[in-house]
Amino acid sequence: MTEKMATASLTKLVRCVILDLDGTLLNTDGIVGNVLKVLLSRYGKQWDGREAHKILGKTPFEAAAAVVEDYQLPCSTIEFISQISPLFSDQWCNIKALPGANRLLKHLKNHGVPMALASNSPKESIEAKISYHDGWKSSFSVIIGGDEVRTGKPSPDMFLEAAERLSMEPSSCLVIEDSLPGVTAGKAAEMQVVAVPSLPKQSHLYTAADEVINSLLDLRPEKWGLPPFEDWVDGTLPLDPWYIGGPVIKGFGRGSKVLGIPTANLSTKGYSDLLAEHPSGVYFGWAGLSSRGVFKMVMSIGWNPYFDNKEKTIEPWILYKFDEDFYGEELRLIIVGYIRPEANFPSLESLIAKIHEDGEIAEKALELPLYSSYKNDPYLRSS
Repeated sequence: MTEKMATASLTKLVRCVILDLDGTLLNTDGIVGNVLKVLLSRYGKQWDGREAHKILGKTPFEAAAAVVEDYQLPCSTIEFISQISPLFSDQWCNIKALPGANRLLKHLKNHGVPMALASNSPKESIEAKISYHDGWKSSFSVIIGGDEVRTGKPSPDMFLEAAERLSMEPSSCLVIEDSLPGVTAGKAAEMQVVAVPSLPKQSHLYTAADEVINSLLDLRPEKWGLPPFEDWVDGTLPLDPWYIGGPVIKGFGRGSKVLGIPTANLSTKGYSDLLAEHPSGVYFGWAGLSSRGVFKMVMSIGWNPYFDNKEKTIEPWILYKFDEDFYGEELRLIIVGYIRPEANFPSLESLIAKIHEDGEIAEKALELPLYSSYKNDPYLRSS
């Protein structure tokens, strides 16, 4: 914990939480990208995601204006909005909750913590999106859309209005946001702000936030005087299991040679949507090799900040000493729990020590009935 965070946890206790929606609770980035690809193709243009930062956290009008200008489209911003709005509406039912979102809302609701939802999107759009997620609407005492205040984020108007409707002082509010405009708005409202950046490798830009976390899985409510989560087990967070598999490929050549930790790398080809659903970090579970059996494993997903990968990768470490390589062999993984977020390290030695610590945590946890039952899943033995 940083000195700044330690001070905040002692002196800046909060009584309510104000949450953003898109990119904070809902994984809308993929939907936005898909819709923009479809619409821009009608103009002979191609959306590649590089301009995503220009529309993140903006009002719908500002975001549309940025796209029209950047792509030099032969239409007005209003015309562009009229074209794209129906495409978005058709996709609201497909937007998934981000990892940790349902857990957080249920936890705060069960402990009677007042919550507000404050988004730059129009109120009607907000309510349409959350209608596909059971219990969300009833979790919020207040829901505010960008069309209900004079100025959207980064203006503090929306958050101040939320505090007023909650009958709370701004200093008693914790804002959870994924965008820079949202963080700016929260601090301008003199609230405490936790940033959960939705774009990769952007954490260094969020210096105004009181805390920056990798995903909602890493939120520790007790730092803010709120009831702590009670679902961590021996340093691990149980997850709904998810599955991934494919032939073992050659990776970066650093697992055995540089780290002394042989990883059985999987190709990310065909898994881009699945990878986008899960935050970078260290996970664990079971690994099935078609001709060798089932083994414990710990794995990293992400960009590995120490090596600064250019693409999001999957690097499983099977916790068993093999006498030979098995490139090309079918590997099936069941991910059952989470250990920690991705982190950078001051030295190679400290990185290696942390990886071994992760392995020890996984080894021990996978003995628990909570996790050990997945060892018998038929998926691990199919080929």
